[in-house]
Amino acid sequence: MSLDYSAVPRLPDGRTALETIASVAATSKAIKVPMGNGGQMMWHVWGEGQNSDKGKPTLLLFHGGSGSWIHWIRNVQPLSQHFTIYAADMPGLGDSDPPNDVRDIWSVTDCVEHAVNRLLPKDRPFFLTGFSFGGMVSGHLATRMPERIKRIVFVGAGGLKATRKPTEKLHKLLPTMAPQVLADEARRNLELLMLHDPKNVDGIAIHMQIMNTTRARTRSRDMGIAGALSKVLPQVKTPFTGIWGEFDSTTYPYIQERIDLFTALQPDFRMHVIPGAGHWVAYEAADAFNARLLEVLR
Repeated sequence: MSLDYSAVPRLPDGRTALETIASVAATSKAIKVPMGNGGQMMWHVWGEGQNSDKGKPTLLLFHGGSGSWIHWIRNVQPLSQHFTIYAADMPGLGDSDPPNDVRDIWSVTDCVEHAVNRLLPKDRPFFLTGFSFGGMVSGHLATRMPERIKRIVFVGAGGLKATRKPTEKLHKLLPTMAPQVLADEARRNLELLMLHDPKNVDGIAIHMQIMNTTRARTRSRDMGIAGALSKVLPQVKTPFTGIWGEFDSTTYPYIQERIDLFTALQPDFRMHVIPGAGHWVAYEAADAFNARLLEVLR
C-alpha cells in the first residue's frame, strides 16, 4: 500500500518535503555496492571526482535507527566543501537490502565492512561519524578496520549501558492510517525522541519519519537496548569524540555518565554539547553541528 503524504506540511518556500529531499539527493551520486550476502548497500556521495576535490579527506556518515541518509540532509552539502562525503543507507534501512539477521549488530557490521571495502580503495583512510544506531555500527566497524579509520565522531550514540530517563512509547506508523493521523503520529514521535523544540518539527522531518520508519526492516532498537556499543567499546583503539545535543532525549540529564564512560576508555576524549538541541542535533542545530564537526576533524 502506498503512503499518503498529503497532510505533511509544505516548506515556507511552497515546496513539498519530497521535492526538497529530491533536490538535495540530485546533487549527489547514488551508488549501490555488494555487501557480501547477495544484497546491495546504497550510498549517496557528494564532492567526489572533481579536480578541486583531489586531496580532500573522506568522511563516511552513518545515520540513526529506522533512518536513511536523510538524517544528514542539512549537513552533506556544507561538509562536502571540505570532505568527500559518503552517506550510507544502513543495511535493512533506506534503500539498502537487509542483513542476514535484522536483529544482530554483527550481521549489520559484516555487510557494512564488505560494502566499504567495495566502495573505497583499500589503501584509503577515512573519518567516520555515526548518529545513534550509526554510532553503534561505527564502534563495531572500528574493531574490524582499525588501520583505516582515522577518527570516530559519536553523535548521540545508542547502545550504551547508561541511565536513561523514561519516556512515552513511540507509536507505530502504518500505511493504513488516514493522512492527517499519519502526519500527527510522526510529529509526536519526532517530538518525543528526535527534536527538542516542537517548532523545529517541519515537513522534511515528518516526511522523513514516515518514509523511513514504515520501510525499516533492521531492528536497531533491539540492538540498542542490548547495550551493543558498550560491549565493544573497550576493543576500539581508534580515537573517538562525541557531539551531543544538550537535551538529547536518550541522554538528558545524564550526560556526565556518558562522558565518564568514554573518558575511562580514552582519557583524552572530549564531549561537545550543542546548546538547545535534541537527539537529532545534526538537523535541529545544523549550522552549529557542522562547524563543530569540522573543528573536531581538523
